[in-house]
This record gives sequence, C-alpha cells and structure tokens, in this order.
Amino acid sequence: MTTEVVTFGCRLNALESEVLRRNALEAGLTDAVIVNTCAVTSEAERQARQSIRRLRRERPETKIIVTGCAAQIHPDRFAEMPEVDLVLGNTEKMTAAALRDVPPPPLRGRAGEGGGAGLALSGERVRVSDIMEVRETAAHLVDGFDNRTRAFVQVQNGCDHRCTFCIIPYGRGNSRSVPMGAVVEQVRTLVDSGYREVVLTGVDVTSYGGDLPGAPALGQLVRRLLAAVPELERLRLTSLDPAEMDDDLWSLLADEPRLMPHLHLSVQAGDDLILKRMKRRHSRADVVRLVERARSTRPALSIGADLIAGFPTEDDAAFANTLALVEECGIAFLHVFPFSAREGTPAARMPQVPVRVRKERAERLRTAGDAILSAHLGAQVGGSVRVLVEGEGEGRAEDYARVRLDGATAAGTVVAARVVAAQSGRLVATPLS
Repeated sequence: MTTEVVTFGCRLNALESEVLRRNALEAGLTDAVIVNTCAVTSEAERQARQSIRRLRRERPETKIIVTGCAAQIHPDRFAEMPEVDLVLGNTEKMTAAALRDVPPPPLRGRAGEGGGAGLALSGERVRVSDIMEVRETAAHLVDGFDNRTRAFVQVQNGCDHRCTFCIIPYGRGNSRSVPMGAVVEQVRTLVDSGYREVVLTGVDVTSYGGDLPGAPALGQLVRRLLAAVPELERLRLTSLDPAEMDDDLWSLLADEPRLMPHLHLSVQAGDDLILKRMKRRHSRADVVRLVERARSTRPALSIGADLIAGFPTEDDAAFANTLALVEECGIAFLHVFPFSAREGTPAARMPQVPVRVRKERAERLRTAGDAILSAHLGAQVGGSVRVLVEGEGEGRAEDYARVRLDGATAAGTVVAARVVAAQSGRLVATPLS
C-alpha cells in the first residue's frame, strides 16, 4: 500500500503535504498515513487527534506518523497517544531521511519523552528539533499537486510578530524567505507541467525578503517572477498584512493583468482597541484606506479577509465596529473564526467572551459577508469572466468567485464565459465559443 497524507490547515500545509508524499516515495515508506496537523485553533488540534484515533480503528496495522504545527508545538501530547508510531517536527518532515526509519508497530503505546512548544525532542518515537534555531527556508521543488489545478509555491516561512492570539510562530519559527531564483525555478517547473495559476504562500507573506541580501520586498519578487516566467497566466497572493503592502505591489496591481484582482487581507478585527490588544500593527482606518486605494487602482478587484469573532474583552460596541467594517469595505470573501484560546498565548489569559457569544458573532459576520458576496456576484450577470476550470463543471474566476460552467470543459484550462446568473454563492456561466 502507498502512503496517504491527511492534511489540516493552511495552504502552506497543503504544499508541504505534496513534499511529504514525494519524500515518502523516495524513502520507500509503504502502508502508512502521515497526518499533517494544524495548530491555529484548539479545534484544529482536536480534529487532528480525532482523525488519528479513527485511522487507528480503521487500519490497526498501518503506521501512523504525525507532523505539522500541532506536533511541533506539543510533540509530547501526540507521542502519548497509543495510536501514534512516530512524531516529526516541521523541520524533520521535509526530509526523506526522517521517513526511512519508522519504529515498528510493537512500540506503539510507549509514552513520549515529554516537552512542549519550542523544545527540541529526540527519541525513537519523537524527532522534533527547536524550530527557533532554523535560519533558512529551502525551496521544495514540486512538479504537481494531487487533485488540484492551481499550484502553491512557498516563498516564506515563520513569523517575527507576536500577535497575542497566535501560537503559530512556535510551530513555524522566525520569518525566513526563499531566495528569488529558487522561487522562479519552482514556478517555471510548475508552468512547464501545465499549471495555469500559481499561488504564492507562506506564514507571513508580506514580510518576504527581510532576511535576504538586499532585503527585496514581496513586490520585487512578484515583478521578477512575472518577467522571468512570461508563460504564467495567473498569479495569486495569499493573506496579506495590511501594514506591509509595498509600492511595487501597488504598481503591479495597477498594471499587471496576470496578478489576479483579489486581495485577501489579514484583518482580524475592525475595532481599534481590540486590534491593539491583539498586538496588530494596523488600525481600522488603515484597512479602510487600503481597500479604497485598491479599488481605485483596480476597480474590478474583490476583497477577502480573515476575522476573529469574540476576541477576549470584545463587547457589543467593538463587535459592531468589526461588522460595520465588513459592510463599509465590501468584504465579499470572509474567513471567520470564533476566537479559540491557545495555551501559552497572552490572549488566553485575558477575560474571555462566552463561547455562545463568539459563535453567534461569527455567524453574524458570515451572514454579512454572504450578502456582500451575493451583491458582488449579481453585479457580474451579463458580463464575461475568465475561469480556471477545476473539474466537474466548476472553476474560479479571476476575482476568486466560484463559477459553475454549463457545458463540458477540461480541468486545468482557462476559458472565457458569459455570466448568466448568480446562485448559491457562485456565478453560473456559459463558455464562449
């Protein structure tokens, strides 16, 4: 049997799971499942543990290897699970060598060696180095992605900021960037393999380049990449910090049609006091100004955002400011998370909002986002869009809108289509002949 990879969390994890698949093949690992965990919320970690238990029940003889951010931060917790054969850190998981020596099943159930966030652990079943000691991020060349028509390319890892709610720096380490030449090589490989769209990803993408010679900004990387790989049709960026949009990015947004008209912003809240308590580096007014500038630069551009509902001390007035920001900025693509306290973060020690209230506020934010998305899609009826076909008559427009295509179209192609309706959070379109 081949090795299966179960992925939780972000786009960076999705990319690293592809590397894990190839490393497992190189290592000759068979009859195994690698669980690539996420630590962004306590719920994400709970789901990973639940999945591990289910996998053991279904596959009693299969080797189970656990890695990812939750395993990096709490290796002892996973090592103590009798279902787990091996725990790998975020550094170790990126090497084939780590997958060549998996303890045999009889050792299952031994206790781990203990430890916690940021600690280096080693032993027969736990191989986790200190992520804070890592100073470079290697380029991981991937020529394809299972069941995907867009490709992810890592340009950065780690984070130097310490938002009070976030545990991820302890799972990913300090910010470090992939050299420009390696990024260009990876993108060229993917384009040569037939990919039409590439998504640049990382933990804190807009901090790109600060650790490289000459400190090139993200916009410089994007400019060089588009010039060096003219065959690349579509380039998309992941979550951008509103405090770090550089001048080159603004220029490219205005002049480069291959840079998709879609900004997804790491906003988190729309109230200044809450933003201060989160230790964010932007204000509410900064977000409003950024969105206004973006829309004046590229009128057809769509806006997405990450938001946390029910952050500690958030009262009704603070929540109302966040809800009003969604409506004022016309944020159509929302990723909303009810606040989840992470052990070891300052926010976990702040006065907590009741869970019921967090969930109610998250639902109100999603409802507001759905209404904005519906209006955004409705305004496109009668116009035309270019769609990256993902299969089964589905695809994504340049502004990231989901599109249902009437008529057979091959996955991985980009087609022009006429929008005939907007239904259930997506466009309905007919390919143009």
